[in-house]
Amino acid sequence: MQESILFTETNRLILRPFKKDDYSNWYTQFDQRLPSQYKYDDGRPTNMETSTEAWFTKWIEGFELMANKDETYILGVFRKEDGVNVGKVEITTIMRREFQWAMMGYSIHNQFWKNGYAIESVSAATDLFFSKLNFHRIELHINMDNHPSIRLAERTGFLFECVRKEFSFEDHQWTDFLIYYKNQPSTSV
Repeated sequence: MQESILFTETNRLILRPFKKDDYSNWYTQFDQRLPSQYKYDDGRPTNMETSTEAWFTKWIEGFELMANKDETYILGVFRKEDGVNVGKVEITTIMRREFQWAMMGYSIHNQFWKNGYAIESVSAATDLFFSKLNFHRIELHINMDNHPSIRLAERTGFLFECVRKEFSFEDHQWTDFLIYYKNQPSTSV
């Protein structure tokens, strides 16, 4: 079910759920990351030994379970020209019922930065999540000093709403976050 509805493409990218046969593609790109470029970039992993094909299979099976429960949906971002995995986008349901509210995250492998892939994939994923998953409101929760993510939010049409004080527990302390949001365009008159 997930594969059939959660697929979209742009001029240069395909967004879709990961498949088991994506392992070597994912592994190669993850392993070829550059060293960390700034505070919120994990950079190149120091040890890929635990990232086996069996681990990857369990990882994406977990994605399928979360999607089937309407908790989290994770899509790989692939270049059309050669199929290379350049990153991922994800959306997590915060509350359904009369709210239809979710939070989106994104990650582009840092060797592919400065190609517009983040803007392209976040824009396409936002449209997909509105149209296929029927969310009304999507939020981006951004660390106060994560300037690249702030620029991405603004360039993709997300609006600044507020600072949520002591919103997330990180590095052994409660941390403030910027909240950017986008609502699904209304179809009612």
